[in-house]
Amino acid sequence: MKIAANQVVALAYELSIMNDTDEWQMVETVGEDQPMYFIQGMSGLPESFEDKINGLAVGESFDFTLSPEEGYGDYDMEAVAELPIDIFKVDGEVQEDMLQVGNMIPMTNEDGHRLMGQVVEVNREFVLMDFNHPLAGRKMHFKGSVINVRPATAEELDHGHVHGEGGVEH
Repeated sequence: MKIAANQVVALAYELSIMNDTDEWQMVETVGEDQPMYFIQGMSGLPESFEDKINGLAVGESFDFTLSPEEGYGDYDMEAVAELPIDIFKVDGEVQEDMLQVGNMIPMTNEDGHRLMGQVVEVNREFVLMDFNHPLAGRKMHFKGSVINVRPATAEELDHGHVHGEGGVEH
């Protein structure tokens, strides 16, 4: 079976990014024993990533690079914001364990959309948050293989995610 839209895909891969000194740096390894599962066309992964693996069969390998534009876009300085520290108070107290530099915090914008922000700086009056994807502005290199491909169930397609092995149990 080959990767196509609405198929559950399991991949093992290594992800390297081009760092600030123009060298490839390995940032993630997903082994065959615990592959990454997703539904092709519904993964939330960059469209270019899905395009590059489309049509591959179980056992086939892939090795490709995505530019920032093909990945998560360029780094956007306007996606970095100073937020009043008061919005991080729970019962009148700042949750200091949550406000550690590097922590990812789920937030909701003024339109009600959920997004993740990374704590960049904390002081007495504000928290500097970065809402860029952690891989924004990065050239990414993927090398791996297809572990499994199967049709997604109607329920998986309705929910938009994989159930069972490698997926959500509910």
